[in-house]
Amino acid sequence: MRYDYVVTLKRDHEKYIDATSIFLCILSILAFLFIQIQQHKFNWFFSFATALLMAGLIINIFFQRNKKKIIRYKNWLIIAGIFWIVMPYLQWLSVLFFFLAFLEYKAKYPLEIGFTQDVVVINSLFRKKFMWNDFTNIILKDGLLTMDFKNNRLLQKQTVDDEDDYDADEDEFNDYCRGKIILNRD
Repeated sequence: MRYDYVVTLKRDHEKYIDATSIFLCILSILAFLFIQIQQHKFNWFFSFATALLMAGLIINIFFQRNKKKIIRYKNWLIIAGIFWIVMPYLQWLSVLFFFLAFLEYKAKYPLEIGFTQDVVVINSLFRKKFMWNDFTNIILKDGLLTMDFKNNRLLQKQTVDDEDDYDADEDEFNDYCRGKIILNRD
């Protein structure tokens, strides 16, 4: 689908997603250590899993200080899921880890809203399409996108500022949206 305009919005909840991923990796590390203590023997497989996950966490936390790059825990969740498959108990957690790795990737992907001649598409986990007659107003002002729905729902989010060059396109975008809303009124 070709969009006339695409607006990229900031994600606000990355800290919570990262904290959850770190918690799950630490929980896996503790479970892998616990199984060795419970069996009263050294297991190379679970020791390797523990060392690998600890190294991954340290690397990600170290690089997380560099705010320019988005840190993903997807790979470490997948690795933890693979090791959970061979655990003597709770193997079903591996499916949960794979699912959460997929969700972590989707949740950190920038939220984009595409505007076409006929519809407005919000590209979230499940793509949502809205007709122009579902809106009373859409405005982009100073990096803040406001979408006012007819059902009194309001979506207001900060846009990703790419070198602060959005000022030149705001008036053109607002005129485009105003024209589409007026043209498609019931």
